[in-house]
Amino acid sequence: MTLDTNAPAFTKRYIDLAQPRLGTKATFVTDDFFAEVSRMLNPEPAVFIDGKYDENGKWMDGWESRRKRGEGYDYAIVKLGLAGVIKGFDIDTSHFTGNYAPACSIDACISDADVPAEAAKWVEILPATNLSGDTHHYLEIADDAAYTHLRLNIYPDGGVARLRVYGVPQVDWSAKETGGLVDLAATVNGGRAIACNDAHFGVPDNLLAPGRGVNMGDGWETRRRREPGHDWCIIALGAPGEIEKIEIDTAHFKGNFPDECSIQAAFVDWGTEDALTSQSIYWKTLLPKQKMSMDAIHEYSDQVQKIGKVNYVRLNIHPDGGVSRLRLFGKPAK
Repeated sequence: MTLDTNAPAFTKRYIDLAQPRLGTKATFVTDDFFAEVSRMLNPEPAVFIDGKYDENGKWMDGWESRRKRGEGYDYAIVKLGLAGVIKGFDIDTSHFTGNYAPACSIDACISDADVPAEAAKWVEILPATNLSGDTHHYLEIADDAAYTHLRLNIYPDGGVARLRVYGVPQVDWSAKETGGLVDLAATVNGGRAIACNDAHFGVPDNLLAPGRGVNMGDGWETRRRREPGHDWCIIALGAPGEIEKIEIDTAHFKGNFPDECSIQAAFVDWGTEDALTSQSIYWKTLLPKQKMSMDAIHEYSDQVQKIGKVNYVRLNIHPDGGVSRLRLFGKPAK
């Protein structure tokens, strides 16, 4: 997945909670005759394959129900892998032209079940909204509650290529107080990438995902730098803490790994996140420049500087290249 520079700020500042690698899945659908609902959550941008058909008709990359010939509407229930506060949606109808859903709404609830019981209390967080064909619909949400399930209603039928759900995971830090080190930057712990100077081949959010990267596309990779300087990204930790151990993984990056890396960090409790970029060049050094190698996990403990509690870090790669994962282990501040 590459960075859409035209997307609104909330898509860059918050995590896509609808990623299957976080455990998100569609658990119920009224109808997905033409295109199965699971495709709607695929992390890759939707594609159109000319001339590809299956036994039910034209193959489409997304969720598509049959033409409704009676009253009612179709809907799909999505169970989030991480419960979270929803900040916005991208309801994407890419490549759906004469078959897109004309309108939609989204309800949310809290449930322990894959499919919430009939008595579940659903709350409308996105009112009925008109949709257009072959379009990204970026819709910001003002709701501070955390939810586990979403119900995407389409009126009355049709197709949606992708559903992106941007938000902040709800993390129970009391359950993590084991006395050991915790990856404060992990997506599952609320870490998120909030800014970068370049993400031509892969977005920095990939750095914080669970597990090792599955391929070269599953990491942060910049274009080839043809001018002086270096590339960087800024990450908000899920909780403030003192970093004691760092892992930087260049899995699958062989002819394009960074020559060196370094990390700066700070505790910032003022201003807005938009203001961090210009100040980040003055942050303290958490990890001095280190040589990197291809397709390897680089572990640092003795090299990590004792700079106290931090809540933001800036990963610098010199001069450019790709990194698969970044782990920042520490103890959450009390």
